[in-house]
Amino acid sequence: MRYLVVVAHPDDEVLGAGGTIIKLINEGHEVAIATMSNSATARKNISDTLNEDQSEAMAVLGVSNSYSADFPNIKMNTIGHLELVQFIEKCIVDFQADAIITHHPTDTNNDHTVTSYAVQAASRLYLRREGVPTLKELLYMEVASSTEWSLDSSSSRFTPNYFVEIGESGVDKKLEALEKYKGVMRPYPHPRSAEAIRALATYRGSQAGCCYCEAFECVYRKR
Repeated sequence: MRYLVVVAHPDDEVLGAGGTIIKLINEGHEVAIATMSNSATARKNISDTLNEDQSEAMAVLGVSNSYSADFPNIKMNTIGHLELVQFIEKCIVDFQADAIITHHPTDTNNDHTVTSYAVQAASRLYLRREGVPTLKELLYMEVASSTEWSLDSSSSRFTPNYFVEIGESGVDKKLEALEKYKGVMRPYPHPRSAEAIRALATYRGSQAGCCYCEAFECVYRKR
């Protein structure tokens, strides 16, 4: 399987699916990261070397395929929807993606929401164009300090129904990758602290009957 992980910003790929990415690659699957905004101008204490940080983090995860756009940080809602969709479609075609992992559409972060809706539109490309692999899976991930902070009670919030066991080594590697991002992690009890991320993996694991998991909401799966 070829998994395309579409994220709004550098660091989202590790926060939402770092352990799963490691596991997929170790199992022989191919993974590519598509990042919509490669800057973080609206966030304080974020490194000026964000793109280099992401490269180092992806090396820890074992990812060698990546795509990057330069849509404006926390202003993606000012970009035409079609432009966002077409970038993702190009990634799907180039990578020949079989499955997509992206943000949940009710995340607090507006860029995450916009990215999610653009992915939803792009995910149907195989129905509109010949030569595009049939999408077999679409998963929403949870990003600490964004997904669980959703205040949108008018829509369905993140409801995990798909759990990937990543083991303690997967959590350790995820944290190692996050350490490559300067200024991203926070002291406990912030959700983006090492303690909270490990605790979340433990909690999701307990829901699935194992020790450590990452949780997803599976919205589409074709066998």
